[in-house]
Amino acid sequence: MNSSESLFFIALLPNVEIQNEVTEIKQYFVEKYNSCHALKSPPHVTLQPPFKWSTEKLEHLEECLAHFSQAYSSIPITLSGFGAFPPRVIYVNVIKTPELLTLQKELMSHLETTLNIVDNVSKRRPFSPHMTVAFRDLTRQNFRAAWLEFEQKSLEFKFTVSQLTLLVHKGHKWNIKAEFPFRFT
Repeated sequence: MNSSESLFFIALLPNVEIQNEVTEIKQYFVEKYNSCHALKSPPHVTLQPPFKWSTEKLEHLEECLAHFSQAYSSIPITLSGFGAFPPRVIYVNVIKTPELLTLQKELMSHLETTLNIVDNVSKRRPFSPHMTVAFRDLTRQNFRAAWLEFEQKSLEFKFTVSQLTLLVHKGHKWNIKAEFPFRFT
C-alpha cells in the first residue's frame, strides 16, 4: 500500500447503547480469553470488507456513498445469540433479512460498477452478516473454550440503522471517517 492510500471498509453501526453492550462482550474476551483484536473497531456489521483507496480520491468515494445511501430507507436489524467461524471467530449473530441482504448486494454491485472496488472473496460466498466479538488473536484452544461458553448464550437486540458508515484504518485501529444518512428514515 503506498503512502497516499488508506484502508477503508463500509459498515452498519448500531446505536451507542448497543455498541456499549457489544464492547463489554469484546472486553470479556480480552480478560478471559486473551483476545483483544476485536476491540480495534467499533461494533459493526460489515457490508463492504476492507479495501485500499487513494486519499486523493476520497471525495469521490464519499460522493458515491452519499448518492447510494439516498436511495435507501432505514433498516431494522436484529441481533440474536452467537455464532462462530471456526477455528478463530466468535460473533453476535445478525438475522438475515431481505432488506439487509439487498442493501449489501446492491452496495457491493454499486461500488464495483462505479469505483471498481471488488472483494473477490465476498463474491464467491454468501453474505453472512455478523458482529465480531473475538477473532484473529483468539487461539484454537481458547476458541473451543469460549465457544462452549457462548454457543448457547442468549442475546437479543433490535435496532434501526439510518446510515452507512465509512471507517478508515488509522494507526492500530479503525475510526469512523464519515456517515451517509439514508433518505427515508
